[in-house]
Amino acid sequence: MQNHLVLPWRVRVGSEPTPRLSQHRRAVLVAAGALALFCVGASASGQVPTTLNGPPVQVRPYVSEPGVPPITIVVGTLNPFPGAGAGGTGGDGGGAGGGGGNVGPSNALNTMIGQPWGGAAVSAAQLIGVNPTALAATCVLESGCQNVGGLGSITGAFQMTAASYTSMINAAVAANPALANQIVPGAAGQNDPATQSIAASEYLLQGAQYLQSKGISNPSVLDVRGYYNFGPGNAAGLAQAGNSDTVASAMPNVSAAILVRNGITSGETVGQWRAAVAAKIGNAAGQFVLS
Repeated sequence: MQNHLVLPWRVRVGSEPTPRLSQHRRAVLVAAGALALFCVGASASGQVPTTLNGPPVQVRPYVSEPGVPPITIVVGTLNPFPGAGAGGTGGDGGGAGGGGGNVGPSNALNTMIGQPWGGAAVSAAQLIGVNPTALAATCVLESGCQNVGGLGSITGAFQMTAASYTSMINAAVAANPALANQIVPGAAGQNDPATQSIAASEYLLQGAQYLQSKGISNPSVLDVRGYYNFGPGNAAGLAQAGNSDTVASAMPNVSAAILVRNGITSGETVGQWRAAVAAKIGNAAGQFVLS
């Protein structure tokens, strides 16, 4: 019997020979091919390019604090707190011509806190019982919170005379002994802004208390401004005057020369004076002096 060589091929007429695979191997290859197609399809679907339409999504900060209404800040809008920051003027008025209240941020306070001695001045005012914003408004009006000289013995960020400074610093330390370790002693303290802020706070305290004795229950910064600038004898008249009254008629004991030296023109009304002061210190004008 002739031996035949068995080849692992099936010969088909008109076609190339193809490998003869077992049923098991064919099943394995089919399964492997299906898995490969699935992986390719999954990979391709995860890398489909996408074109952005418009700018990326912006983060919108959300602030929430117990006791404070929720505040949503929309990116691109203006500052929702007009009193905050370094810019801007304008104010609420105050004194006899407007309301008062120790609420809202203050440009004047920001200016004072921006000074190296500002934090110490805030602490001193709070200890004495004065609204720090009232103290800040005073240094803004007097010197722009700069330690500069003035006329005669007037000097410093709060532009106090030597006599007023000495009297007020002694009164402040007597009422608050803890302040004794925080001041520059002697006449040199007048030229130290942190020390002078203590004397100025005491002066504002006494001014507010004086106006309370004259019937103004809770004096504002504008009310006490006359006391600080022109002394007790003229403070009540200016604080209680109507806006249409002239400054000269509200303070008959002040000479025309002193008014001009303080930037008050002849015939200027109390309302105009109040508006000019408020324009320099913003919403601090209507805040109460006593904390």
